[in-house]
Amino acid sequence: MGDQRPHLAVVDTVPIVDIPDHHDHDKPLFKRNPAADAIIDFVAGCNGGIANVVVGQSLDTVKVKMQTFPTLYKNAFDCFFQTFRKDGIRGLYAGTVPALTANIAENSVLFCFYGVCQKLVMLGVGKNEIKHLNPLENALAGSGAAFFCSFTLCPTELIKCRLQAMREMATQGKLEGGLERLKIGPVGLTREILHAEGIRGMFKGLTSTMAREIPGYFFFFGGYEASRRYLTPKGKTKDDIGTLKTMLAGGIGGVALWTSIFPTDVVKSRIQVESTVGKAAPSFYKTLLTIHREEGIRALYKGLGPCLLRTFPSSGALFLAVEVTKDVMYNVYDNVG
Repeated sequence: MGDQRPHLAVVDTVPIVDIPDHHDHDKPLFKRNPAADAIIDFVAGCNGGIANVVVGQSLDTVKVKMQTFPTLYKNAFDCFFQTFRKDGIRGLYAGTVPALTANIAENSVLFCFYGVCQKLVMLGVGKNEIKHLNPLENALAGSGAAFFCSFTLCPTELIKCRLQAMREMATQGKLEGGLERLKIGPVGLTREILHAEGIRGMFKGLTSTMAREIPGYFFFFGGYEASRRYLTPKGKTKDDIGTLKTMLAGGIGGVALWTSIFPTDVVKSRIQVESTVGKAAPSFYKTLLTIHREEGIRALYKGLGPCLLRTFPSSGALFLAVEVTKDVMYNVYDNVG
């Protein structure tokens, strides 16, 4: 008798290949070089910083003037038009060069370390992809990143705030050299501080900067990610929400940031403006108590209106620039790689 066993058909097996999705920016860590992530985040932060200044610098000048001299102007509109009448567009954009420097430095370092801290949080909570982090976990990553960016932000904020408030300091007799000092410019002021006080002079207000940045960016990134999640249609991802919703989420994040830390920012501005060359910087707590005792709690919120008016569109522009830059660079990197 022949072999009666049934013959088994041999079927060629085709291995299942995981084809990378070039539009997925949050692949597991082992699928992309972490150094490439850091570089892309750094460049995206640079572009975000530029967009932030271009959109919001004039109202930032109003904010600083009202924080530092709360009794000098009736309201934000009075401050805006007095500045424009006396100094023109140049006065409203005083400190733009250090503001650009500050925003590029701050946001490049911020978003670079935000990506790093997201990975650390991801590993800490046992998740394998950044996109699986919830808004609270992203907010914690933002606080971690803020610590590092404080060191890049403090010197440039110092120059920016002093230039923005220089006219008021001169007219009140608090600035040696009077109105002639308005000609000094950011490079000259930086050189003067370094000559008189050394590198330590550039870090006046570092404690108040950290006290502002660390909790502030918790709300900034938390507000942004929570808004993106809420605005994401069913069956879509947060990367699919489009331009307007991305800007809306960014604006909400910016409002959350400044509403939460504005009193701290008032103290920081006072310290940096009033601690002119050769003068010791007053302590954070002493400045806070002095403002509260002599001017009342409302002084800690002077300038909040123009700040929120500025931050909504400027933060929206910042996040849009960051997301577009990352999208373009990741597509190029993934296709070339």
